[in-house]
Amino acid sequence: MVRGRVKWFDASKGFGFIVGDEGGSDILLHANVLRNFGQGSVADNARITVRVQTTARGTQATEVIEIAPPEDEERVPIEDLGDSDAATIAALPLEPARVKWFDKGKGFGFANIFGLPEDVFIHIEVLRRSGFADLGPGEAIGIRVIEGRRGRMAAQIVSWETAVRQQK
Repeated sequence: MVRGRVKWFDASKGFGFIVGDEGGSDILLHANVLRNFGQGSVADNARITVRVQTTARGTQATEVIEIAPPEDEERVPIEDLGDSDAATIAALPLEPARVKWFDKGKGFGFANIFGLPEDVFIHIEVLRRSGFADLGPGEAIGIRVIEGRRGRMAAQIVSWETAVRQQK
């Protein structure tokens, strides 16, 4: 088991690297290992716990145990979240949703809550603070939603597998 942080991860390349807290060589994180955890991407500098194996080609992650969002000291406030702190957001119900679309270049996208007709806005900074770098169309997620000035907005996003674990 190794705890560390994501050095970088490129979903289009299908891999990235982890830097362990204890030092040593970088640890390969393959997209399939990340997908088995329920995520298609992970934010740079996110905290991560993985099981590893050493091969002739180096150390690689074999299983993701936990991902925590990056710990940023200088967070720019997200206007629509208002004064919502982490405890307030965590108290919101976790709703099952699917990503409608997300454009990393534009910095936003939308998801649909199962059984509800309206879209939920997803801001890239909320995505990053939730530990993701990107979302794919059709990806199953759990989201905590607030009523923003312009409508319903994601305040936190978790992978569907994480949502299921949290509901037990």
